[in-house]
Amino acid sequence: MRTLLPHRPRGALRLAALAFSLSTAVPCLVPAARAAEPAAVVDTYAAIALATYEDALTSAKALDAAAKALVASPSEATLKAAREAWKAARPSYQQSEAFRFGNPVVDAWEGRVNAWPLDEGLIDYVGGAYGTSSDENGLYTANVVANPKISAAGKEIDATQITPALLQDELQEAGGIEANVATGYHAIEFLLWGQDLNGTEAGAGDRPFTDYAAGEACTNGHCDRRGAFLTAATTLLVSDLQEMVDDWKAGGEARKVLDGDPMKAVSAMLTGLGSLSYGELAGERMKLGLLLHDPEEEHDCFSDNTHVSHLYDAIGIRNVYAGAYRRLDGSMVEGPSLSDLVAAKSPALDAELKGDLDRTVAAMEAVAAAAEGGEAYDMQIAEGNDAGNARVQAAIDGLVTQTRAIERAVAELGVENVTIEGSDSLDNANAVFQ
Repeated sequence: MRTLLPHRPRGALRLAALAFSLSTAVPCLVPAARAAEPAAVVDTYAAIALATYEDALTSAKALDAAAKALVASPSEATLKAAREAWKAARPSYQQSEAFRFGNPVVDAWEGRVNAWPLDEGLIDYVGGAYGTSSDENGLYTANVVANPKISAAGKEIDATQITPALLQDELQEAGGIEANVATGYHAIEFLLWGQDLNGTEAGAGDRPFTDYAAGEACTNGHCDRRGAFLTAATTLLVSDLQEMVDDWKAGGEARKVLDGDPMKAVSAMLTGLGSLSYGELAGERMKLGLLLHDPEEEHDCFSDNTHVSHLYDAIGIRNVYAGAYRRLDGSMVEGPSLSDLVAAKSPALDAELKGDLDRTVAAMEAVAAAAEGGEAYDMQIAEGNDAGNARVQAAIDGLVTQTRAIERAVAELGVENVTIEGSDSLDNANAVFQ
């Protein structure tokens, strides 16, 4: 059974081009077949979750240091280093998204670190094509960097001092608007790259390092406040990820959700895999943008890093099913898995699902290879790019196919209360892709 996700508000996002080394992609990690008890599978799942969030925290700390170095000493070199640190932080976090949807602790927290799309005019200056107002969002062009006093839903916000508390408590979803995103990876991404004004043509955001310079060298004004916003956001990202690491330790809130009833925990695992695969990734993040040929629907739009994020979402799904995760330091976390549970019931279904997961990752790698070769994700979804559209559609098809196999695994295992999130973009799409 599927439930439909509400259509989320869309910000005025722009996209562009980026290269990515496929040498970092994780190979298929499938432990040898073994008998497994559900409780042991849940223990492996929790261990992989903890390790994944620990790696995300490690890379976020490196990003925080690089952002602070940029603000302290703006230059082409420090801006490049901060951007590279942001890109390096994405794979670990994206693999952690496989723990969403089935765990309410993760779901309540996730919007603080990876909310999208965002109305970037809340944060800083934007180009003329962005527009000057929105019927849905009174803070569409609030520009906190330039304005120490703003109003939201009749309430004045004092933004004189830009701090993590201001971002988290006052600006994030200000006025009850989800597109008012002031925290997390995508707010930081915008502050490092700026808008991508290239549409579906080549080129990512191109914010100059002088946007953080002092005195007369400052471009676009308010460089000190822009720097304060950036460092507040990276500081907050670190603290948010530390919270989730603690939540997955023994006795932590996310870990407690899994305790007591192993099959209930298995239900949460399968709910997360199916929902990320179908409703979130195949639907809201990929099919919608492809249907509309719209670069404003791209996930990592300012940096044009979307192909990386999509690939590692797919790898994260495979990690959980296989019960195996390769850490940043190259070490492995692995143990009894969902694959073992399914194989004990139906070896053929397990083999099919493992093959589906591998084929989806391969399709995502093809999208990433094209981006590495100069055809960015937003270019691949552009109207008239038949080959690029087909490449992205193949990845979507892989996600849908593996979801069907996940649903059959749910039935084979006799797991109850698994509800896989749906997507208007998929469920209402034409049966024949054009």
